[in-house]
Amino acid sequence: MNIIFDIEKRLNSKTAVALGNFDGLHIGHQYLISTMKNLAYERGLIPAVFTFNNTTSTKFKTREDYSILMSNEKKIETLEKMGVDALYAVDFNDKIMRMCPDEFVKEVIVDKLNANLVVVGFNFRFGFQAKGDVEYLKRISDKFGFEVVVINPIMKNDKIVSSTYIRKLLKDGKVKEANELLGRPYIIAGNVIEGKGRGKKLGFATANLKFDTDYLVPKFGVYKTFTAYNGKTYLSLTNVGKNPTFDDVEFSAETHILNFDKNIYGKKIEIRFIEFLRNEIRFTDKTQLIGQVLKDIERVRIEK
Repeated sequence: MNIIFDIEKRLNSKTAVALGNFDGLHIGHQYLISTMKNLAYERGLIPAVFTFNNTTSTKFKTREDYSILMSNEKKIETLEKMGVDALYAVDFNDKIMRMCPDEFVKEVIVDKLNANLVVVGFNFRFGFQAKGDVEYLKRISDKFGFEVVVINPIMKNDKIVSSTYIRKLLKDGKVKEANELLGRPYIIAGNVIEGKGRGKKLGFATANLKFDTDYLVPKFGVYKTFTAYNGKTYLSLTNVGKNPTFDDVEFSAETHILNFDKNIYGKKIEIRFIEFLRNEIRFTDKTQLIGQVLKDIERVRIEK
């Protein structure tokens, strides 16, 4: 896959392009991109995706902290597996933000992407202050000689599949429902850092995770997870929160990996969230805490 980070670079071959932020690459995004790819092959075009660097896209546009559902690294990896030939993954900067819809179409879609076909979602907006929409895009496409295909909303359980709805599900601890819409487990990745060492003293060592980007933090509590490390996947139990038993102030994500005894400080791991098990609990003593964690471990083993 040809990965392009510089918006000034031009594609020479005619393309079919999927446009969007694609945070999470949920099942709606997957359908849109698959549609684009199939049409590209039918018409002898290069299948391409234009999207933004997650962090610059969300923070620049909203002017506030805005968590994401997928790292740029995982987005690129997933799009490559989906068969995209060319990917523009550019920073959302002041120049792009101030482009009027006409400028975005001419300078990006026509001049840089060399698009013959553009595929977008029903709610796609673009240009300064998001003044451009799908109807405007269809009208102006005749002038520049490209076709526009608009994908209708994808529904699941009578709800429109969207990144916003998936965020709500994760914040509510409804990780199973969120995973259905993502088409895979929700993933948080990062490096293992040294924690307070409490888990090891209590009999179950934990890996304390430093996130590698600004992921959405799911509802505080204990989760059944799988942990991927060095090409292998292990059953695990992950606590997300502030450890009320120990009156911690700072947030942490700590994972106990079952049947695992490797030293992974400083190593990158990937936590795949499967099921919300319970809320965080303030225990009266360490014995009570140990007893509950042992029950949690037994539960994830049984439900494997």
